[in-house]
Parts: sequence; structure tokens; C-alpha cells
Amino acid sequence: MFKTNNRLSAVYVTAVLTCLALVNGCASGTVSGSGYNPTTVTNQIDQEGLDAANIKRVVIADVNLDSPSRKYLQKREKDVDVFVAAALESHGWEVISSRKFSQRWRNAVSMFGNPVDPTTGRVNRRTFSRIVRTVRDQIMESSNIDALVFTDLLEKDVYFAQGVNRVARWDGVSRKPPTQGAGDGVSVNFNWGAPVAATTIRISVFNTDLKLLFSGEGGMALNEAVDVRSGSGFVRRREILGNEDHVREGIALALHPLVPMAKWPGNPD
Repeated sequence: MFKTNNRLSAVYVTAVLTCLALVNGCASGTVSGSGYNPTTVTNQIDQEGLDAANIKRVVIADVNLDSPSRKYLQKREKDVDVFVAAALESHGWEVISSRKFSQRWRNAVSMFGNPVDPTTGRVNRRTFSRIVRTVRDQIMESSNIDALVFTDLLEKDVYFAQGVNRVARWDGVSRKPPTQGAGDGVSVNFNWGAPVAATTIRISVFNTDLKLLFSGEGGMALNEAVDVRSGSGFVRRREILGNEDHVREGIALALHPLVPMAKWPGNPD
């Protein structure tokens, strides 16, 4: 059961949000990895806390734990959450409808105000914490939830390796450069050293005291492709996160070892 009037709740949420903001400034039904990848993230897990929580039912929040995702990624958030739910259910957890969260979130926002600045995308941590605690308290009036799950789609700059076999590696995945448009191929003068936008998923699990039990990240897909028409640069892909295998791989990476991933690419052996 969620504990109401818990003085530590605000501290937990605020501390977690601060830590995640610093991390972002730096640097299931299982999917098999493709060999050792040194970019694989070592996810944070509080096994003792997870054992004590005895999680059976969870809800996936339909808001980010940190700043909102880019608008073109927001279009795929619900689809990604379906895959996350499937992975958690394969782990034996029941995932209830996110509507139970979103309805209460909207009500709390009307009370305390929107924690996200629509101009800058920055999050007011204090307001966010108050809303999360309010939603936590209210949702237990109708549902016995053991944990709250956040799924953030992050955009990062990645780079292609130099050489014949160009590939971008980040957060445990390896992706070849996609192409887009009709043309005669890539110019020999193409700037392969330019950064390319890519998507990573971060999954965070909080217990009933809003204490962080698990946080993990996994790379998913490149958001940009080689513009074959001009042959001079990268352009945003028409279909982002359209490869379901890539989406599942990123989720499997982000959930390991909470949901163990077969052939996890962080193991050099």
C-alpha cells in the first residue's frame, strides 16, 4: 500500500530527479544481445529494496520523470510503453492501465500547476514532487499499486566509427547508418564526423515511498539518416522507432538485470 503523509517522499523524489538531471548532463521477454559492447550501461538496482517491496502490480506513468521527450518522439511513447508493459508482464508483474495515472495527474496539475515550462521544457522539481505524491496517494483509493514506472525517451548525440564498416555504438546497441531519399549514393566528401541524433530509453521504478529501486538505460534507434538526395548531411528520418526489434532490444537493455537479458552485451566474457 502507498503510505500517505510520508515526510521522506518529497526528499526521495527530489533527490532522484536531481541525480537524473546530473546524469543526463553527462555522458524482457528477453532479447539477445549481439556480443560485447563497451557502451552498455550498468544499470542501478536496489535488490534489497525490490525484495522488500514484493512488487506485483505497477502502473506506467504517461509523463516523463525528467523533461518531456522531443515532440516527434512523443508520438511513439504509447507504442513503446506497450512493449515495456509486455516485458514487465513477462517478469510476472501485472501492469494496470495508465489511465488510472493520467486522470489523476491532470487533476493534480489543475491544483498545483503544470510542472513543465512550455517554453523551455524545464521541470519545476518542487511542483513535480507535489503532483507525484498527490497522484500516489489518490491512485491507492481504487488500485493496490506496488510501484510506479517511468519510461523516458531521451535523445542523445552519437557518432559513427571511422573506417570501412561505419557503425554507431551507444548505450549497448550498434546501428548502421540508415539512408533516406533518392540519389546516387553518399558523397566521398560526406561528413561522417558530424553528430547524429539517437534515441535511448530510460526506465525508472519507484516503490510506494517513492524511493528509486531501479534505473536503467538502453539505446534504441537513430533518429537521423544519411540524406542520399543531397549526399551532404544527415536528415531526420520519416519513421522514427519504427523497427520493433530495435525497440525491444533497447527495452531489454534498460531493464537488465531487473528482467534478465539473454546475452547481455555488457559482459565481456
